[in-house]
Amino acid sequence: MESTTQEGLLGSLLLARSAVDRSALLRGDAGWRERAWADGTTRVLVVDGGRTLVRRSGGEVRLVLTPVADAPEGERYLLGVDAEGVAYFAVTAPLAGMARTRVEPPRRIVASLPLTVLPEGQAVVAGLRQVGSLLGDLDAGLLVYAVALEAWHATHEFCPRCGSRTEVRAGGHMRVCPKDGGQHFPRVDPAVIMLVHDDDDRCLLARGPEWPEGRLSVLAGFVEPGESLEHAVVREVAEEVGVRVTAPRYLGSQPWPFPRSLMLGFFARAVSTEFDLDPGEIAEARWFSRAELRAALASGEVSLPSEVSIARRLIETWYGEPLTGDW
Repeated sequence: MESTTQEGLLGSLLLARSAVDRSALLRGDAGWRERAWADGTTRVLVVDGGRTLVRRSGGEVRLVLTPVADAPEGERYLLGVDAEGVAYFAVTAPLAGMARTRVEPPRRIVASLPLTVLPEGQAVVAGLRQVGSLLGDLDAGLLVYAVALEAWHATHEFCPRCGSRTEVRAGGHMRVCPKDGGQHFPRVDPAVIMLVHDDDDRCLLARGPEWPEGRLSVLAGFVEPGESLEHAVVREVAEEVGVRVTAPRYLGSQPWPFPRSLMLGFFARAVSTEFDLDPGEIAEARWFSRAELRAALASGEVSLPSEVSIARRLIETWYGEPLTGDW
């Protein structure tokens, strides 16, 4: 399968890349899955709480993918097959239990890591936020997929109707209740994320109440039942900052498996500019011209979301070129 990196209106979104066929028709074929698991070319990605092992070699950062013989015991999910016929699985298991691998203690880092921070040749624990921008299409797609499946399975062990422990089926893409026969599938939560701009060509950036001062981003919110994406854009902006917007324009999407969101990016034009903030959602909101944003970033007064986020790409698309100043 060729890489599915797409250069849309937002450019190449770093967590929206892939180079494997998800092989949906093979998920229910237990015989094929067992043969693939026994194949010496098959590779396994071990995930643990949204993190995995990565290794830097020269100018590249790659996932540490193990042969089946070296993979730990754990829940197993089929991720797909690449153009050369290599099958990929994810296994959920403690990373510290992997023998012959040097593991650094997990660190909670929000911003992307510079390449040079990773020690040459040593396997280290990292998550998508830290290394998503450093991985190639194949590795980025595998890790996003594995992390999303792991998060769903971790919260759906029991049947929502009768409480029985469910069983993993279809290569990790379904759970079945042995008591009532109910089938449960991985869930994705759609969320709109929007850059609001006004007739003076300013953009609106805001800060959540739990964020430190200076950390700003665009607005976002989950789509409610029975609601269109465009209505969600208008409603969320009005609810969070009291600004009325019109003409939502869709620009692109990318998965955000923290734990299971799909972020749908929009531009929207403001028809009012005065703020009425919801203090439970927004601590601060500001309008920026391009010159004002450039100056605020240069001074350190403002920092932007990580480059793996669609929020950063929306801001840069409005601005007209890449920016510096990560969280």
